[in-house]
Amino acid sequence: MAMMATSMMQAQGLQYPKAEKDGTVDEYFGVKVSDPYRWLENDTSAQTAAWVEAENKVTDAYLQKIPFRDKLLKRLTELSSYEKIGAPRKHHGKWYFSRNDGLQNQSVIYVKDQLDGEARVFLDPNQLSSDGTVALKALSFSHNGRWAAYGISRSGSDWQEFFVIDLQTGQLTNDHIEWAKFSGASWLGDGFYYSAYDRPTEGKEFSNVNAGMKIYYHKIGTPQSEDVLFYQNPAEPMRFYSIDVNDDETLMYLVESGAGAGNNLYVRDFRKKDAVFIQMTNNMDFQYEPLYAEGDCLYLYTNFGAPKGCIMTADIHQPGVNDWQVLVPEQQNVLSGVAVIGRQLVLTYSQDACDHAFVYGLDGKMRHEVKLPTVGSVGFTGDEKEPECFYTFTSFTQPGTVYRYDMATNKSTLYTQPSVKFRLQDYESRQLFFESKDGTRIPMFITYKKGMKLNGKNPVYLYGYGGFNISMVPYFSANRIPFLEKGGIYAQVNLRGGNEYGEEWHLAGTKMQKQNVFDDFIGAAEYLIREGYTSKEKLAIVGGSNGGLLVGACMTQRPELFKVAIPQVGVMDMLRYHKFTIGWNWASDYGTSDDSKEMFEYLKGYSPLHNLKPGTAYPATLVTTADHDDRVVPAHSFKFAATLQACQAGPQPVLIRIDTKAGHGGGKPLAKVLEEQADIYSFILYNMGVKY
Repeated sequence: MAMMATSMMQAQGLQYPKAEKDGTVDEYFGVKVSDPYRWLENDTSAQTAAWVEAENKVTDAYLQKIPFRDKLLKRLTELSSYEKIGAPRKHHGKWYFSRNDGLQNQSVIYVKDQLDGEARVFLDPNQLSSDGTVALKALSFSHNGRWAAYGISRSGSDWQEFFVIDLQTGQLTNDHIEWAKFSGASWLGDGFYYSAYDRPTEGKEFSNVNAGMKIYYHKIGTPQSEDVLFYQNPAEPMRFYSIDVNDDETLMYLVESGAGAGNNLYVRDFRKKDAVFIQMTNNMDFQYEPLYAEGDCLYLYTNFGAPKGCIMTADIHQPGVNDWQVLVPEQQNVLSGVAVIGRQLVLTYSQDACDHAFVYGLDGKMRHEVKLPTVGSVGFTGDEKEPECFYTFTSFTQPGTVYRYDMATNKSTLYTQPSVKFRLQDYESRQLFFESKDGTRIPMFITYKKGMKLNGKNPVYLYGYGGFNISMVPYFSANRIPFLEKGGIYAQVNLRGGNEYGEEWHLAGTKMQKQNVFDDFIGAAEYLIREGYTSKEKLAIVGGSNGGLLVGACMTQRPELFKVAIPQVGVMDMLRYHKFTIGWNWASDYGTSDDSKEMFEYLKGYSPLHNLKPGTAYPATLVTTADHDDRVVPAHSFKFAATLQACQAGPQPVLIRIDTKAGHGGGKPLAKVLEEQADIYSFILYNMGVKY
């Protein structure tokens, strides 16, 4: 099965690399399904490497011919060049915060002795690689104030390494942990717990199934080989396990997840001699999160018996969920954020995906509402026992702005505000509602330049996600500005599958209900056309990961509705997704092809890869993925792009952009982000016939 990079097929004026087909056929419940590009799953073979190189060559040549691509990159770079400062956090009497001077690949962590004092560099991730591809993933301080552990990832991979800083000297110790994943460092004394997997087979680090997570304890000053195996559960290799120790080091929680939309919780009381873990919950369809402990009283967040979330308390001597008491009952709106600051509860509720924040006492009584600047999203930071409190606020037209909040007087004062290179007041944002196919009312935000006309001619960038309980809230991105400057509309839809209206809304977009998500997105497109915002010729759909699946499903179901499709790092093969890295963890949302004949048929019915049909005119498509994506392996995008190129009967280009030294998206250096955004936006505008 040789693939000649030189052998090309002529199509729509573009020559795509010829991808050989092999005879792979799988059988599911008596149904035969061919998978002719199975060889592309081997991401380390010479054959796949040759195909990737040939595809990138075609894509690069196409993008370089777009006359305004470089001009767009220049404008994107200019717009990103503004100072971004995170809210400060107090650790052992010092203040730590992140800052990016504008165009640094990674944000730098600074430290101050006093809030109004001089800042000095504490940790600069830009010094950890020459090209900005090493990213900071975790930072945690020991409770005794002696150490800080930080986790990094390389080239966008989910694999993590941990290093330790001696806070007395500011120097790095010799401690080094490898092959951790989805882990923080949870301190106990002069050491920490972390979650890791066995060292993977060489060459399969980014594709093999991750199974058998273990928790280790690392004592400072010892090699990783001496780390103590603290916990493993060989009976459940496809689960995640993590440890959480409270600040007083009196309680330890064990969190078990990965077999549902929630988790199980176990607690251990260090104040008791020979304490063992006691199981608190036993239903992984619900979320249980420990928040704070005072004496024998535990404060917890859960959506068990409260689909929109509530706060409960438990007695450490009777910690089983059936003995918990409701402290702050479920409200009309979704409880989307909880912070314990200065021995008070700061609760954020989401109303139609817009945040409202309130301060409650530990007695469960509301003290007051926090007046936020406008409609948008908020995140609070502070220490559970210290009174100082900050929040970061953002909206579609306001970059992340930090406010200091006085909890006693309920007053907010501006702390840091970014100064951007364009007029924020020229843009506005509003929320629309439309009916989906089954009559469900769906919210959507649109952002545009003031003075927009409903003439059906505005370019639209339609973005959605719709899954895994994740809400699509208002947030700012400078990358949208060039598109808005050209009269474009950025539209963000709140699809079912997210958490905008609680667990019922989430479940309405999962498993045998997944088609609702695609219907909602298609409904948004039809609404925007019907109401005169845009036309089919000016409509682009974009989404990443589960949102890449969304774009893939919608463009195969309604290819005539969209001008451009950008499926980013998408889950495209719904029959085999669970066979790679942590794909098995998505079964609670998707179901798998192994579950039943009915589930297999439902998945095959919308799986983007399996619904591409030869002789169909598909939208102009730019598939994006990366070589170190070990969350949604690139095989999904590879097989989808090869099949789409073979099926495309229309004049529109079908390209795949395969980034190197990059992963699923988290921690990507700014330089790579800007290059990718320039490619995506120029591809969209060029194919809509809009000049930049």
